[in-house]
Amino acid sequence: MRDITQKTALITGGTKGIGYGIAESMLKESMHVAITGRNSDGVQQAVDELKKIGTGEVIGVVSDVRDPQSLENAVGSIRAKWNKLDVLVANAGVGHFGSINDLTPEQWNETIDINLTGVFNSVKACIPELKKTRGYILTMASLAGANFFAGGSAYNASKFGLVGFTQAMMLDLRHQGINVSVIMPGSVATYFNNHIPNENDAWKIQIEDLGQIVVDLLKLDPRTLPSKIEVRPSQPPKK
Repeated sequence: MRDITQKTALITGGTKGIGYGIAESMLKESMHVAITGRNSDGVQQAVDELKKIGTGEVIGVVSDVRDPQSLENAVGSIRAKWNKLDVLVANAGVGHFGSINDLTPEQWNETIDINLTGVFNSVKACIPELKKTRGYILTMASLAGANFFAGGSAYNASKFGLVGFTQAMMLDLRHQGINVSVIMPGSVATYFNNHIPNENDAWKIQIEDLGQIVVDLLKLDPRTLPSKIEVRPSQPPKK
């Protein structure tokens, strides 16, 4: 198994939810982590809390995945701090749900721009550094990338696209020493889509569970690659 101590990671959308849970798990493994978010106060608050966890170092960068230059700046901050980048977790995402009759062009564009084009921008900014370290790219898709549902046209499109993008990218990069995986969670106890996690979410996947999956993937001998991982609650409520 690989030793991930002192490895460095960039997590987009790392101020709360899944990205925050992954950051926690990495810091407990003595990794160094940079998280991004669009709100400076939210980024600083998350960094202050994450500094209390584990023995790794953590920094925050205000960045919007829709802006390629802001991601280049984020990678520059990591290079200045640790002089390398080992892992990208492309996690930033948004969800707009509703009938196609009601979905606005603005909602469609934001969903595709963040969930799909934002991952492309993140990957392009990180590839040069990841080639140097023979690193790892993980994208955070969803079971909505395999299962369509009413009211999910924009979200389904973005996640179906992300799964396809990631799998093709895996084939592009595998012989350049970069491992690529897509993780597809089902119901997760997060703040996604204005939800506030509470005791009724106990049956859902927890953010620390996804964090554990990520660190386990990073530790796995690089000769083996779980390229697509579906994750679902083991006992969801019966309908």
